Amino acid sequence: MPLVDMPLAELLTYQGRNPKPADFDAFWDASLAEMRSVDPSVSLVRKDFGADFAECFELRFNGTRGGSVFAKYVRPKGRSSCPALLRFHGYSGNGGDWSSALSWAARGFAVASMDCRGQGGSSVDADSYQGMTLRGHIVRGLDGPPEGMYFRNVFLDTAQLARVVADFDEVDAARIGATGGSQGGGLTLACAALAPIKMAAPVFPFLCDYQRVWEMDLAKDAYDEMRYYFRSFDPLHSRESEVFTKLGYIDNQHLASRIRGEILLIGGLMDTITPPSTYFSAYNRIAGAKRHVLYPDFGHEGLPGSDDLIWEFFAGL
Repeated sequence: MPLVDMPLAELLTYQGRNPKPADFDAFWDASLAEMRSVDPSVSLVRKDFGADFAECFELRFNGTRGGSVFAKYVRPKGRSSCPALLRFHGYSGNGGDWSSALSWAARGFAVASMDCRGQGGSSVDADSYQGMTLRGHIVRGLDGPPEGMYFRNVFLDTAQLARVVADFDEVDAARIGATGGSQGGGLTLACAALAPIKMAAPVFPFLCDYQRVWEMDLAKDAYDEMRYYFRSFDPLHSRESEVFTKLGYIDNQHLASRIRGEILLIGGLMDTITPPSTYFSAYNRIAGAKRHVLYPDFGHEGLPGSDDLIWEFFAGL
């Protein structure tokens, strides 16, 4: 089989390249304290979707740094003590159609599908503008204090969503899961690290081991903004070490040791958009129950049967 990354044996021991900031743990402890200090001011507006077994709501809550976060929330009718599933979307997208959550509601799950602030949905970044900013989110805030980095605050949005959903009367707070692919996979890992998530199923997760991406000459597609940043603001790479160290604050490999829930990782070994070594840098740092399912001949694309694997996995939630 041709290789675009490391052989599998090396993937399973790889520990990552991107540096970790010296104050990383204190930074995230303080960030979580800031999140908890924010009154989420939860709003639920009923959406008439015509499903006789489920209720649909437009959910909105406050995030850190002035963000207003939107999610589609679907719950089964007449059920209590439900498991809940948090769903996160790919880069520049949105939380998807209402109907995509109904199979989970029919199974007895409450489902919250979050729109990332400033991307293709209804969440607003810092209440200053609406609509998408398309790309550039990895480097957004890179030249200011790390607390202002875009993905720092989106990571906290995922934890705030878990907090909001756990407080709903119909939800069993001890049975919350998370899933998503690409950016959604990266946010799944972040959420599992920052909130009490019981089970998580990330699919080819983004936002891991930025320096490895750079050294593989794959700072394109999803990671293209890193190349644009260096070409525009540090063309001689005189600040390269500083830049990658700062990106370490939003690198899931450094958050992964905080994960306590069970993990199912799914990916394709021919992926050149989120290379397997990048997300194995996070996977290999997870201390708890975990397993991986890998597709040798597939890249960053639909993986046959993966939705069924996720469905079966969450039977344990």
